[in-house]
Amino acid sequence: MWGRFRKAGGRVADASRTETRTDGDKRSHNLFEAAAVYVAACAEDDQERADEASGWVSPEALSFGVNELACRAVIALARERGESPRTVARELLGLPTA
Repeated sequence: MWGRFRKAGGRVADASRTETRTDGDKRSHNLFEAAAVYVAACAEDDQERADEASGWVSPEALSFGVNELACRAVIALARERGESPRTVARELLGLPTA
């Protein structure tokens, strides 16, 4: 996933940092919206949608949003499972428990 992120980020580095919605709404996308769409698209293997979302904000902002989403997801799963965030994160990545 990070390889695709770096590749997509490189393509949009020189592009406009924000994009307006195509349905007529002139509001710009925020970094959390971009991160949510980007991560969901990657999970669904929708490269076109991931590329679109990566163009909504700067690569740095998208990275921050993806990191924040990951932290919140791990915390939510840890609470749901009654485990530590460290244990959940390692399990999600397929790493042995420490």
